[in-house]
Amino acid sequence: MSLLGAIAGDIIGSRFEWNRIKHKDFELFAPECRATDDSIMTLAIGKAILECGDDWEMLYYEAERCMHEVGKPYPYCGYGGGFFGWMYGKNPAPYNSFGNGAAMRVSAVAHAASSLQEACEMSWEVTRVTHDHLEGIKGAEATTTAVYLARTGVDKEEIRRVIHETYYPMDFTLDGICPTYHFNETCQGTVPQALMAFFESTGYEDAIRNAVSLGGDSDTLAAITGGVAGAYYGVPDSIRERALAYLDERLRAIFYAFEVKYPYAR
Repeated sequence: MSLLGAIAGDIIGSRFEWNRIKHKDFELFAPECRATDDSIMTLAIGKAILECGDDWEMLYYEAERCMHEVGKPYPYCGYGGGFFGWMYGKNPAPYNSFGNGAAMRVSAVAHAASSLQEACEMSWEVTRVTHDHLEGIKGAEATTTAVYLARTGVDKEEIRRVIHETYYPMDFTLDGICPTYHFNETCQGTVPQALMAFFESTGYEDAIRNAVSLGGDSDTLAAITGGVAGAYYGVPDSIRERALAYLDERLRAIFYAFEVKYPYAR
């Protein structure tokens, strides 16, 4: 289950990215759903972790290499302009980004880390490859922290307290922001809202419906929410099987390899 929460969220949210909705009544899967850059980069970071063989000193370099190796065959998966240039440019380098792509891809580090401090250090390594702006680093670390705490059995209210006191004010409600919330590609305009979709949820599916119903960058919102919700609740088998069917054989192989080494245990 370790990467499935984020991947299933991305796939479910994918068809609403440009056809946004403000309600929770929708079919989870449809023919127009797809695995976007959120799933592909989540798997790339997972592969980087596997390639390190627990030697995290190599994580920055493996993240850079694996994001290129895994991601280049999918030029139309939804990469943002800055990231597209990094992926296909001749001299890729961090580009001072605070886009929400920093947060959607980090759930793997929270499942591989042996402590919260290690998870945050790993998050920094895989994020600064591209998103070296402080807000990008912060968004990735906040997501990593929430996933790590969720997978280690910390109560939802305690996770919320940690996020509120360390990263973002969690003093709003989904009902309060939904009428005016809109598409936002920044970490600071996506991560708090995605985490609140988890905090107000009653289960994995409900968390994903919360995220999509905000009417924002739905695939990334749902990927971030799903990473935390999957770690906290687990992902229903019915959602697992349908989501994995959207991955090609190459991507599924990475998913299964990571799951074998880092099996979900709550």
